[in-house]
Amino acid sequence: MKAWDAIRAVRVVRTFEDRELEPGHVSRILDAGRHAGSSKNQQRWDFVVVRDKAQLAALAEVGPYAGHLSGAAAAVALVTPGSGSPGSSSVMWDLGRAAQNMVLAAWELGIGSCPATVYDQPLVRRLLALPADRQCTFVLSFGYPAEPDALTAPPRPGGRKTLDAVVRDERW
Repeated sequence: MKAWDAIRAVRVVRTFEDRELEPGHVSRILDAGRHAGSSKNQQRWDFVVVRDKAQLAALAEVGPYAGHLSGAAAAVALVTPGSGSPGSSSVMWDLGRAAQNMVLAAWELGIGSCPATVYDQPLVRRLLALPADRQCTFVLSFGYPAEPDALTAPPRPGGRKTLDAVVRDERW
C-alpha cells in the first residue's frame, strides 16, 4: 500500500465486531507505534494494552466521547511522563506520531480505530495503575469494524478544508 493512499483513505471507526484481535495484529500495531520518530530519540511513551471487556467498559468512562472503548476488541492507552516534566510539549508531538502509526498499521490490517481524550485523570490513573510520574491523555480503541465498508468508505464531501483554506505562502 502506498503511504498517500493510506493517509487519504483512513477512517475513524467507533463500532466494532464482537471478536478478539489476532495476537499478531496487536503486536504489529504496537510495533508501529514503537517505530515512530521522537524528539531526540527519547521515546518517552509507554503503551498499556487493555483487552478485558470489563476494563474496556470502565475506560469508556474517562471522557464524554470515550464510549467507543466499551465495544472495542482492545485499547491502547498512550502513557507519557507527567505534564510538568521537561520537554512535555514535544512529548505530545511524539505521541501523535506514534498514535498515527498505530492507526495506519491497524487500518492496513482491516482494523478500525478511534482516539479518545481522557478527561478524568484520577479514573484513568486508578484503572491503569499508573505510576505517580506518568499520565494518560489519550486512549485508542481498536477492533474489526461492525460495518465492513467502514474502512473503504469514500471521503465525505466537504469533510476536509481545502488546501487553499489552510496554507499560507511565506507569511500569514
